[in-house]
Amino acid sequence: MPYKKKYLPLIIGVAVAAGIFIGGKLDFNDVPDQLFSKSSKKDKLNRLIDYIDYDYVDDVNTDSIVDVTVNGILENLDPHSVYIPKEDMQGVAESMKGDFVGIGISFYPYRDSIAVIRAIEGGPSDKAGIKGGDRIVMADGDTLFGSKLNDGELVKKLKGPLNSKVNLKVFRKGQSKLLNFTVKRSHIPIKSVDAAYMLTEKLGYIKINRFAESTYKEFKKGLDKLLDLGATEIALDLRDNPGGFLGIAEQIADEFLEEDKLILFTKNKRGNIEKSFATDKGGFENGKLYVLINENSASASEIVAGALQDNDKGTIVGRRSYGKGLVQREMDLGDGSAVRLTVSRYYTPTGRSIQRPYNKGNKDYYDEYFERLDSGELLDPEKIQVADSLKYKTPKGKIVYGGGGIIPDVFVPIDNSMQNETLTFLQRRGFMGYFIFETLEKDRMFYSDISRQDFIDIFEVSGKMVYDFQEYLNKRTESKLTFVAYHDEVKQYLKATLADQLYGAGAFEEVFNQRDLMIEEVIGLSEGKK
Repeated sequence: MPYKKKYLPLIIGVAVAAGIFIGGKLDFNDVPDQLFSKSSKKDKLNRLIDYIDYDYVDDVNTDSIVDVTVNGILENLDPHSVYIPKEDMQGVAESMKGDFVGIGISFYPYRDSIAVIRAIEGGPSDKAGIKGGDRIVMADGDTLFGSKLNDGELVKKLKGPLNSKVNLKVFRKGQSKLLNFTVKRSHIPIKSVDAAYMLTEKLGYIKINRFAESTYKEFKKGLDKLLDLGATEIALDLRDNPGGFLGIAEQIADEFLEEDKLILFTKNKRGNIEKSFATDKGGFENGKLYVLINENSASASEIVAGALQDNDKGTIVGRRSYGKGLVQREMDLGDGSAVRLTVSRYYTPTGRSIQRPYNKGNKDYYDEYFERLDSGELLDPEKIQVADSLKYKTPKGKIVYGGGGIIPDVFVPIDNSMQNETLTFLQRRGFMGYFIFETLEKDRMFYSDISRQDFIDIFEVSGKMVYDFQEYLNKRTESKLTFVAYHDEVKQYLKATLADQLYGAGAFEEVFNQRDLMIEEVIGLSEGKK
């Protein structure tokens, strides 16, 4: 069935454009003094804003004009130099730091109240006794229900200083009175490692969703767990990972590479080159390795995949990666906002740049996914366009190419089902999550005695649940969907979402991967069937 763009999930490049970056805080030690001296160009901008502020006929928010001006300047540079408004800085910083201070719940704003999906295991709410399905109706005497409260206001009432306490009143189904809980706020991790579990008796699996400050520690914990379980082979899943910190990518690549192997090098506009080499601390230098990538694996993900491929370590499986080889650093603009500016390019150990061209403008750059789709590249590796002038050889003689992403060693086509793209879209937009939550609300006790492993291995989603989901969607969307031809795929998505809400901590991936084509390919390679 042919793809149609309107059904595709709107995730292509968004995370990268939103400011995911590689690098660190901008260091001005090597910047010439005259960089910040007065100039006619800067004076011109300052004077224009002052004229508008004081003399323009109508009242104008000059802060918004400055924001537009900054964005306009950056749009003329490259697609990955981005401006972060001050109102977005906290969320961006928390995401990349890997934690925030809060009470430790995942929740929905459901029927004008906070409905707890799940208390994070080991977190303050979990320790206090809050459960999935609870409604938090008051916090320190303030009401948390009503149509006028938005998500931001709700979150603000639950967050607070580290180690501060909040008194909650909770409605629990089956209880005649509101329950009282006192919860001590603490650091709540934002997980960047989604799952770490065994695919087979010898093949371990780790999925990383971004490269944040906490990622290496999470990864190392997951790797050690798999080694303790007997893993002699590792599948490192970097699909849909938009990138993150350069240093974290280097640490993870180091775990697989022998001492003194080149991981990457960067080059700035003045030709200064900085090289990064593996150390002697690698925890998995000898076992078999498979790295899973796709068209949304970008930046730091490509650093890891490129470093391993160019050092003839492991097998890269999947589809051509995103193609981002630019390094950004963050600069504080003094008012709470910041800019992430491209300051250098990075190169894989063989010397190739994987940055794809952006000379046709940002729109064409971010629309390249559709070009790959239309050209057939996502279905046929022969359709991947390469240039002989960008051909490189690894130490063992394998041919690799620069010029736009990492080309895998083993190609796995995208699922050629428009319906699966639609299901992914429905899951990402929250339709499945809300439906599963409402389903659980009808009878949570039914699942209370099912262990996590029994659920993953044995539990089956009923045909009635598929039908109910279809009816749920048709009441809330303009489309009249039917899942007759994709019954099993819908069951898989619903079961994975149900597992996530019941058990958390990688349960979604364990269920979903049971029908994943790329996972099946890796298992086949591991067992010598491919």
